Amino acid sequence: MVQKIFKNKSISKKLKLRLTNTITDETLTYASEIWTLTIRDRKQLNIFERRVYRRISGPVYDKEKENWRILTNKEIYTHVKKPTIIETIRLNRLH
Repeated sequence: MVQKIFKNKSISKKLKLRLTNTITDETLTYASEIWTLTIRDRKQLNIFERRVYRRISGPVYDKEKENWRILTNKEIYTHVKKPTIIETIRLNRLH
């Protein structure tokens, strides 16, 4: 169901990001205060998060190179303007 929402072109990117923040982040961080995250776990969570954001944002047209490309990791995090899932888990542990 969530994939259909992300692929739907009639829903704005802003709304898709809000849905991601509520649905995906809440699901991923459930009981995260007691997790022991290994380096592999952190890497997998970051990969999943970036994949979701790339699916939402879609390809970007690069005027300089005159072709379509996907966003880089830095571009994703500056575009989203929110802490990564790993940072969110760390903050949950501190509360």
